[in-house]
Amino acid sequence: MKKIIVSFMFLYVVGMLFAGGGTEKTTSVLPTTGNFSLGTGGQTGIYYPFGGAIAELWSKNIEGVNVKAEVTAASVENTIKVAAGTMIAGFAQANVVEQAYRGTGKFKEKLPVRVLISLYPNLLHVLLPQKTSIRGLKDIRGKRVSLGAPASGTAVTAENILKANGLTTDDFNARYLNYSETTNAIANGQIDVGFIVGGLGVGAVTELALTKDIIILSLKDEEINNFLKAQKSYNIVNVPAGVYKGVPAFRTVAIWNTLVVRKDLDENFAYQMTKVIYENYDYLTKVVTSARYTVPKNAQVVGTVPMHPGSMRYLNEVQK
Repeated sequence: MKKIIVSFMFLYVVGMLFAGGGTEKTTSVLPTTGNFSLGTGGQTGIYYPFGGAIAELWSKNIEGVNVKAEVTAASVENTIKVAAGTMIAGFAQANVVEQAYRGTGKFKEKLPVRVLISLYPNLLHVLLPQKTSIRGLKDIRGKRVSLGAPASGTAVTAENILKANGLTTDDFNARYLNYSETTNAIANGQIDVGFIVGGLGVGAVTELALTKDIIILSLKDEEINNFLKAQKSYNIVNVPAGVYKGVPAFRTVAIWNTLVVRKDLDENFAYQMTKVIYENYDYLTKVVTSARYTVPKNAQVVGTVPMHPGSMRYLNEVQK
């Protein structure tokens, strides 16, 4: 029932957003005061605590603004709701925002989105029980596999890397579970493989490794190369042993996370949102380790989607 409700809401928002044509709609400028939602992700990922800290800072430091971090299915849902004007901003993987901007992939129309700032890199974790026969992606055939929550960046990445290596959802028992559902299913032997895309040290994986013996699949050169041919915005990352308790070193791919906003967001408002984030670096890094990457020099690391003029104005000031 939960999956049915999520799917219905997702389709409803898409329908509302695209009603009336296939061009970018930017006629209504969003308000600059009042109550707003910031789209995050599941409660056991990094998006939610990071988003909660940012929402708190915006509420305290921008006059007339009250922002609440909202639990969501993450990247795709957040991008759609931001474009629809029902969220002031949202956490989203760079590839998802690029697809929305270009009208490709999950998005059949171009959406009026811009990047406020880039936040931190997200790593692909392919979770396996320690006792497994799986040694590569092709071994997933016939297995029970969680691809991530519906309409999430994890699901997009999982489907793309499997497709690049000759696999579709017809080749295995696909399930769409969020972070906590995925780790619980791995722990209880209900699935054989779980995909999670999150920052290094993501809570869901850290907690699982503390209680269960797991490994994270180290991707082969061929698997990575097949993926990078189609997904050029990703990078290769080598993770040392011990980042997660008992987990050996592994090789994977990573993509940056962004804060996505509408292109018609008030420029001064976007400027203030950017300023508040960067001027509270010390606080944010105490909340989530990954915030150490959230610095002005990394703001424009995602070059596939234009930055919002408000954030660019702030960056131009501090980089003079």
